[in-house]
Amino acid sequence: MIKTTATIEGMHCGMCETHINDAIRKAFTVKKVKSSAKKNTTEIVSEEPIDQGKFAEVIKETGYELKGMTSEPYKRKLFGF
Repeated sequence: MIKTTATIEGMHCGMCETHINDAIRKAFTVKKVKSSAKKNTTEIVSEEPIDQGKFAEVIKETGYELKGMTSEPYKRKLFGF
């Protein structure tokens, strides 16, 4: 499992977060996606790495701008802690 964290500019509210999350779910096979307008970030958990070029296109099509993206192995927390 891989955790990808993207910095996305242009989110201002919960609807923006939902719009981005829905676009990501439609374009990629993900286990989990969570966006934060307050932090300007989106966190994605997936089995396979997210292609940065395709990801940037998906974000641009939604009207937002990808500022950066990092990936790391995902370590599931026991009991949510």
